[in-house]
Amino acid sequence: QAAARAAEARRAAAAAAAAEQQQAASSSSSERRPSRPTASSSRHSEPVVGEVRKSAGPTPTGVSFGQLRGQLRFPVRGELIGRFGAQRAEGGTTWKGVFIRAASGAEVRAVAAGEVVFSDWLRGYGNLLILDHGGDYLSVYGNNDALLKVVGDNVAGGDAIASVGVSGGGPESGLYFEVRHQGRALDPLQWVRLN
Repeated sequence: QAAARAAEARRAAAAAAAAEQQQAASSSSSERRPSRPTASSSRHSEPVVGEVRKSAGPTPTGVSFGQLRGQLRFPVRGELIGRFGAQRAEGGTTWKGVFIRAASGAEVRAVAAGEVVFSDWLRGYGNLLILDHGGDYLSVYGNNDALLKVVGDNVAGGDAIASVGVSGGGPESGLYFEVRHQGRALDPLQWVRLN
C-alpha cells in the first residue's frame, strides 16, 4: 500500500507540473515553465500577505489533517511573496501554492505528521518533498536545497524535512508550498496561521 501511495504522489506531482506547463504553453508560443517566482513576480501578483514569523511545530496526535484547517504553521519563516491564485509573472498560469522567501539553508519543517511519498528532483519544483497526511491530503515542499527525508519515512509535525534553496529554477532562495486534497490544490492560507 505504501508503494501505491508513493506512485500516486509521483503521478500527482508530475500531473501538476505537466498541467502548468501545458497551460503556460497554450497561452503563448514562447517557452515557459512552471517555475517558482522571480524577483519581478511579487510586483505582478497580489500584494504581499505578510511575514511568516513562526514555523511549524508539533501538531495534535489523533486528529485528522482535515481537522487542522486554520491551525497549522507555515513550514519555514520568511516573507510570503507568491500567493495562491495570483497570476504568475511569466503569465499563463496562476499560483497553486505559496512562495515564502527565506534564507538559503533554513530548515523546512513538516506542517503535520505524515509519510514521505516523494523525495526527489522534479522539473519546475526543484528538489521536492511530498508528505501524505492521510484522508487524501498532501503537503508539497519545493525549491529545496537538500531533502532530509526519503520515501517511506514517517515524520511528526515540526520535524525538519528539508533545507531552503534555489533548486526550482528561479533566482530567489525560498520555499514553494502547496496543500492538496484528492489531487486538487487548496489555498494554503486557509490552512495555516501567519503568526
